[in-house]
Amino acid sequence: MFSAGEVSGDMHAAAAAAEIRKIRPDADMFGMGGSCMDRAGVRIIYNIKKLGVIGVVEVIRHLPMFFRLKKFLSKEMDREKPDVLVCVDYPGFNMRLARMAREKGIPGVYYIAPTVWAWNRGRAKDIARDTAHVASILPFEAKVYEEAGARVTFVGHPLADTVHRSMPEERAMEFFGADPKARRVLLMPGSRLNEVNSLLPAMLEAGRILSQKINCQFFLPRAETIDLSLLEGMIEKAGIPVRITESHTYDLMGICHVAAASSGTATLETALMELPTVLLYRLAPLTWMAARLLVHVRYAGLPNLLLDREVTPELLQNAVTPEHIVSVLEPW
Repeated sequence: MFSAGEVSGDMHAAAAAAEIRKIRPDADMFGMGGSCMDRAGVRIIYNIKKLGVIGVVEVIRHLPMFFRLKKFLSKEMDREKPDVLVCVDYPGFNMRLARMAREKGIPGVYYIAPTVWAWNRGRAKDIARDTAHVASILPFEAKVYEEAGARVTFVGHPLADTVHRSMPEERAMEFFGADPKARRVLLMPGSRLNEVNSLLPAMLEAGRILSQKINCQFFLPRAETIDLSLLEGMIEKAGIPVRITESHTYDLMGICHVAAASSGTATLETALMELPTVLLYRLAPLTWMAARLLVHVRYAGLPNLLLDREVTPELLQNAVTPEHIVSVLEPW
C-alpha cells in the first residue's frame, strides 16, 4: 500500500513502484496517489487531486476532509491487509497513517521522510516508533533519524536519477515552438491550488513588465493537479501570451534562459538542469508566523540548503512582488 499526497510524491512513489514491479511482477500495489502511480500499475483508491492544501490555516479549513480520508484508508487497510505501507512525503497526514498501520500490525517504510532537520526534531522519534525503516534522501537527514533510533538507509535523492534531457536541444526548440530570438522564461507556480492562486498573478505581472523591456517567450508546465481552465483564465486576465505545456518539462528547462518557481521540488529540478531560478513562496499570515517561530534553517530552497549558501535567490511572503521578480530575472 502506497500513500502519496501531492504531485512530487506521486512521481517518486511511481518510480519506486516501477522498481518493485521489476523485482516482483506479481506484486499487488494500491493506495492513495495520482496519474503517475496509476501509469506505474498502482491501483488508485483515492486520487490526490483533492489534496492541494498546505499550511496551518489551510489544513484547519479542510480537517473534516482529512478525517474522512483517514477513516476511509483505515477501512481499506483492514480489507486489503497489505504486507507493507509505504508513506511518501506528505508528513502531516502520512505520519498519522503510519501510526495507524503500526497499531494494525502493518510495517511501514517512510520514503521522502519529514524534514526533521528543519523543524520539530521530536517527530524523528515518532517516525522511529511507527515505521520499520526510513529510506532517507539527504545525508544530513539520515543522521538525525539514526540518532532518534530509526532504522535508516541513505538511498540518495530520486531526482538525481530522473532529471535529464530526453531530446536534443534543436528537437526541443521545435517541440515547444520556441522562438530562437526570444528570451525564454519558465513559470512554475506549483502543484497546489493555493500556491497557484498566490503566486501566478505576480509571475504573470512580472512577465508583462519584462515583455515591455525584452523580447520574451513564456512557458508554464501544468501540474496534473491543476485544471487547465484555471490557468487559461488567469493568463487571459493577465493579458500576456503564455504557452502551457503538458510534458517533457526537463527538455523545456533545457531551452529556457530563466525561471520563476514555487519553493519545492521544482527549484531542485531547475538547479540540476542549471537553469537560473528565483524561488517564490507565500503562506497564510498565521502559517508564516508559525513558520518563523518553528523553522530553524536559513533557507527555504533545497539547492540553498544543500550548499548552505544562496545560489537560488529567495523571495518570500511580502517580497513576492512583480517588481522584485523582475529585478532578479532582468539581469539574467
